[in-house]
Amino acid sequence: MQHGDTYRRHRPRRLRRTAQMRRLARETTLAASDFIYPLFVTHGATGPVPSMPGVMRTDVATCVALAREAATCGVAGVLLFGIPTTKDGRASAAGDPVGPVCQAVRALKDAALDLAIVTDVCLCSYTDHGHCGLLQNGVIDNDLTLPRLAQVALAHAAAGADMVAPSGMMDHMVATIRQALDHDGWTGVGILSYSAKYASAFYGPFRDAADGAPAFGDRKSHQMDPSNVREALREVALDLAEGADMVMVKPAMAYLDVIRQVRTRWPEVPLAAYNVSGEYAMIKAAARLGLADEKLATLELLTGIKRAGADRIITYHALEASSWLQA
Repeated sequence: MQHGDTYRRHRPRRLRRTAQMRRLARETTLAASDFIYPLFVTHGATGPVPSMPGVMRTDVATCVALAREAATCGVAGVLLFGIPTTKDGRASAAGDPVGPVCQAVRALKDAALDLAIVTDVCLCSYTDHGHCGLLQNGVIDNDLTLPRLAQVALAHAAAGADMVAPSGMMDHMVATIRQALDHDGWTGVGILSYSAKYASAFYGPFRDAADGAPAFGDRKSHQMDPSNVREALREVALDLAEGADMVMVKPAMAYLDVIRQVRTRWPEVPLAAYNVSGEYAMIKAAARLGLADEKLATLELLTGIKRAGADRIITYHALEASSWLQA
């Protein structure tokens, strides 16, 4: 069989022949500094989260210890979620200056770790009804919720947070928080907005961890329809216009196309993607059943998220993945 010069010149397998050649030709490189590590901190009961192997509800001291381990691994930051001991319809505990999140932020700052400290700003874990906003006649009142979110963000800023991350998908939440932070002199505190947060089936384990499942109904009135991508681009555009410093797509695995479109539209804007609890739990379950190699599957998924365009990946795999990358 005769082969022309073109055939002999082009042999893509040359770049895949050995591990060294594959590394030489690698287009996307995953590193610990790509990761943000979520932590659940409480003044109540601590311990493992059954639906999320390897994840814990922690007290402040344990939160600092895990954050120190993350910093040692080279992880870029931590994202703090608070679990209160009391809940009510006004989410009164959400902005408590001596609550678990504010105490953890101050302790992390005192520890002087090489980490960005980001705090989740939402009401779902603090309300007795489990919804992300304040209710009027059983329905979330968007504009009534906004001042409450601003109060929470201000408490976190005063404790020392580097960034606040509003996650409730309330209209104008970024503008309200930015105005409040600037008015009170916190102009250096950034906003990482959950700009494109979908009403996903992959949040179940998180709701176990944060004790934040809705007592009735669902969150489809404010979180996005999984069918939509143009809407996501509109949400990102609005948040950037309102003053967001970074934007986020959540979840990650089923929304790689959304991550790519946001990256293409705004190449200059820092973009995070949240590798959520259900995605984490699926890999853990598959590994436990012998259906997947946990290390290879985890690193492949995280690489895919970065390849799609994410600058930072919020992931419960952060410590394990960092150790695997350094091995």
